[in-house]
Amino acid sequence: MTAHPTRSGRWPAVRPWLGIAARLGLAAVWLVAGASKVDDLAASGRAVNAYQVMPYELATVIGAALPFVELALGVLLLVGLATRVVAGVSAALLVVFIVGIASAWSRGLAIDCGCFGSGGQLAAGQAPSYLPEILRDLGFLVLAGFLLSWPRTPFSVDGWLAGDTVEVDDE
Repeated sequence: MTAHPTRSGRWPAVRPWLGIAARLGLAAVWLVAGASKVDDLAASGRAVNAYQVMPYELATVIGAALPFVELALGVLLLVGLATRVVAGVSAALLVVFIVGIASAWSRGLAIDCGCFGSGGQLAAGQAPSYLPEILRDLGFLVLAGFLLSWPRTPFSVDGWLAGDTVEVDDE
């Protein structure tokens, strides 16, 4: 039985490097998102409340906790610890964000998603940008999906704990 050309070709050599790019890219997303909200937790709560899908008290608690969850996900991805678990949590969170944005859009709400800042109700005359937000989050979901499938990447705590070494193909 002959090996499939993509399996015996460049894919095994390229996959770890695509993985590190996905891991660090998703880490950057979570770190920037969390850092942009952590200094104003009340605004983060108002942004969650703007979606009008839960009681105000619950929305403010979730909004206050979300930046810390995002920062934790970012740090874990940055160092490459529990990558598959973090990718799974990231994927679930991104699906919630996508559904929330689509829900706001379908109900005619005029809000800023609050993904990278305060968010909330838009001022009169401002138009929401739901499609770009959904497409952006779908792109982030692809990164999380890649890491769910191939969580081992170079320069990670996961790899170090498993005794992995980085091999560079000289061909």
